[in-house]
Amino acid sequence: MPSLNKVLLMGNLTRDPELRVTPKGTPICQFSLAINRQFKMESGESREEVIYVDVEAWGKQGETIAKYVTKGRPLFVEGRLRLDQWEDKNTKEKRSRMKVVLENFQFLGDSRGGGGGGPAAPAGDEPVGGNSPERHAPPPRAGGAKPAAQENLDEDVPF
Repeated sequence: MPSLNKVLLMGNLTRDPELRVTPKGTPICQFSLAINRQFKMESGESREEVIYVDVEAWGKQGETIAKYVTKGRPLFVEGRLRLDQWEDKNTKEKRSRMKVVLENFQFLGDSRGGGGGGPAAPAGDEPVGGNSPERHAPPPRAGGAKPAAQENLDEDVPF
């Protein structure tokens, strides 16, 4: 029987990413996303619910997220679900937590409007233009010009 474990999320970081390193030297970045959903009740009243999802990014991707993303910034995450299970040391109760293991991601524009702001990228990296997402590129620099290769990027976006 075929199986599929795929998660696509878009939300804002609830805190700054936490970067740790395993004893073997592999970087792990842990962060949480807040994902908002707006809907109307049967009465016509607008409601909003927020769900918080823990995400774990390994290796170079984790290092990149820890370096360029901070609390409140939007991020698109593609990954798979993993269930962690353990026994509480104090109460001896079985505990579990569902989290997303990141497989791919994209930086998104600033949640406070516009694509500017955020930390400056290292001198060797080119800025990303506008609010167009760019895979694994650092967030846009304030006041940066679009590189020639990205001038027509908006025309390639299918929406």
